[in-house]
Amino acid sequence: MRGAINGHAFQTVLEPDGSFGHWMRIERDVQQAASVLPGDTVSLDLEPVDAWPEPNVPQDFAAALSAAPEQIQHLWNSITPMAHWEWVRWINATRNPDTRQRRVEVSISKMKSGKRRPCCFNLAACTDPDLSRNGKLIEPA
Repeated sequence: MRGAINGHAFQTVLEPDGSFGHWMRIERDVQQAASVLPGDTVSLDLEPVDAWPEPNVPQDFAAALSAAPEQIQHLWNSITPMAHWEWVRWINATRNPDTRQRRVEVSISKMKSGKRRPCCFNLAACTDPDLSRNGKLIEPA
């Protein structure tokens, strides 16, 4: 999404909320530039964009991709940003360090067999573990 909050432009990605809806993160620097505090009423303009931005690849997954054979690096570089988001969301959708490490390993293994997406999981429920645990975007004050 591309938009403006109190007239200050930003771009973000809508994230699944675990309940078949979506939410968006407004980064702290954007909030500060727009003079927005939690609980404020804001003017918000949004419009979809055609191109997906690249996600921030978590350090553990980035290290595994760097250490992976060339065929896996080539596959990663050939898939779409949307597919990159799916891999990153799947890895990030757990707080358990052992599960997370296993997901990094499984991701590399799936790519080794030619998989371009982490299939067979519910994209709508694959979200930030804190959000999916409590189902709320902002804790009550």
